[in-house]
Amino acid sequence: MLEAVRTRARPYFEDAPPAHDWHHVQRVDTLAETLCERHPEPVDERVVRLAVVLHDIGRTREDRGEIDDHARWGAQEAGTILRDCGADAETIECVQHCIRAHRYSNDVEPATLAAKVVADADDLDALGAVGIARAFAHGGAIGSPIHDPACPVGEDDTDAGATQYNHFFKKLLELPARLHTDAGRDLAVDRVAFVRDFLERFDREVDGGR
Repeated sequence: MLEAVRTRARPYFEDAPPAHDWHHVQRVDTLAETLCERHPEPVDERVVRLAVVLHDIGRTREDRGEIDDHARWGAQEAGTILRDCGADAETIECVQHCIRAHRYSNDVEPATLAAKVVADADDLDALGAVGIARAFAHGGAIGSPIHDPACPVGEDDTDAGATQYNHFFKKLLELPARLHTDAGRDLAVDRVAFVRDFLERFDREVDGGR
């Protein structure tokens, strides 16, 4: 079934911007596999992998302003895809919950271990070297400035950050505190350290240093 779902999901990413393209899905899948292997309790890997494949099928539509919430829309669309691919009702419900709960900015908390793994894997891909690359790729896609000295973080009243530099402090560096698994938190340590080192270097270069 997983391959059939992959085949159905892939077209949703044909015109996706780099930060949320099919490569992002593949990275999250690899991270989710690692989290499942390292978790002390059994994880429903079938649900996890189905949810990962489908978790961002609505992201491009949201970016284009066609829908308000890609997680909620994606969960509904995933139900249709899964039914067409022969999934049973329980699997569909579990996968839909994972998709609804993966989003950082909504009010759906992961209620199952599978949902926690999916959310953690998605958040981990927003950290480290890949996370830095994704942040600036997304900023470029939406026309957000890289950095604006006239808009320091402490005076930025936006939720996500008015610049990509501010976005790191407003959202990305907050991600480790919301991770749900010990394995996820362990993986986040080195990735967060890399981001902080990058931001310190960024500050030095903005100030004319090396």
